[in-house]
Amino acid sequence: MKLLLRRIFINPAIPAEYRANFIHFYLDIGWYALLAGSSMNFQNVYAARLGASSFQIGLMGAIPALVSLLLAIPAGLWLAKRPVHRAVFWTSVVYRIGFLLWAFLPWLFDAQGQIWGLTGIILFQAIPLTALSVGFNTLFASAVPSEWRANVAATRNIVLSIVFMGASLGTGWLLEQFSFPLNYQVVFFLGFLGAAMSSVHLYFIRPMPEAQSNTERSQPEAASPLPAQPSHPGWKNSLRLDIWKTPFRTTLLVLLFFHLSQYLAIPLFPIYFVNELGLTDEHIGIGTALFYLTVLIGSTQLSWLVRRIGHKSVTGWGVVGMSLYPFFLAFATQVWEYYAISILGGLVWALVGGAQLNYLLEACPPEDRPSHLAWYTIILNACALSGSLLGPVFASLMGISLALILVGFLRGLAGVAILKWG
Repeated sequence: MKLLLRRIFINPAIPAEYRANFIHFYLDIGWYALLAGSSMNFQNVYAARLGASSFQIGLMGAIPALVSLLLAIPAGLWLAKRPVHRAVFWTSVVYRIGFLLWAFLPWLFDAQGQIWGLTGIILFQAIPLTALSVGFNTLFASAVPSEWRANVAATRNIVLSIVFMGASLGTGWLLEQFSFPLNYQVVFFLGFLGAAMSSVHLYFIRPMPEAQSNTERSQPEAASPLPAQPSHPGWKNSLRLDIWKTPFRTTLLVLLFFHLSQYLAIPLFPIYFVNELGLTDEHIGIGTALFYLTVLIGSTQLSWLVRRIGHKSVTGWGVVGMSLYPFFLAFATQVWEYYAISILGGLVWALVGGAQLNYLLEACPPEDRPSHLAWYTIILNACALSGSLLGPVFASLMGISLALILVGFLRGLAGVAILKWG
């Protein structure tokens, strides 16, 4: 642990001019992990305890994706006209105020009122979240030189894994110490503390000219400049459909294939855990802890691997590895098999989670990142919506085990597509 803290805060290999940004990126994700491991992790459990239907819980999950589909392009255009670090900070503030409002719901409404109140707050949060999602990727590219991105991404994954594991275990213990709903109010206040402190560290991150110039030098010739835009663009030009005529189109298509195969399985996992494997909450908690433990371990080797084969290859092989999780799960019958699959899943996710963003940024023309990342956000959220709806349909048509095998096959093809055409 001492060595890890030294690597994060006083690593002498990091140039002095970059160190402040890097530390704030690490502290940002650390405080965010407190939010994710507490409030966000137990949001659906809270709604279920209030008596929410599956439709209501599904609606809460679908709202951010729906809003992002509608607002990603306008958000990209809005960000392109503003200093990215200020835009990211203020959108994070507005978005994260919503987590404080969660804690007041039991004082204002009955059970059904709290469910719909939570849904309304999530809708409100989804608007600034769309701009924050697009803007953060742009800020990361402008504040971290390309040669350091793998290192920073890996360290952020390590910090996320450690804090998320601690927050999840601590929140589970905390919920047992108070009666309902006071226990969830305490958790929501704790989550808001993490959200607020994360925004504080985002405030101190600054774009660096060195990062921008390094990115421009590292662009391949295939990422040719965009054609000049009309001085008075109409609605078609505002949609930036011209991006689909550039080499970035291929990146969008292979990532669409990947994310669709990724989200097809997500609604199937909890059903399989409970109905087929008969896992208890304790089993699932241990599996989650093992998953993030191996994310941490895998992240320590990410920089070395990226230096050897590059971000695209790490992403592609990681996606191929992700195909094994649903495939092996379809044949699992024992708790120990679930634990083993969780360990494998964490290792391959460390590769994808650490390298995919940098692979995406390498494919974006640096002078026009917000609009390109807006289209990626649309792709991501379209896959989240369609995958969440189609996954249960496949399970009902062919059985959940065959559906998981199919998803594994599709993920493998997506990884090959990234390696070959991405």
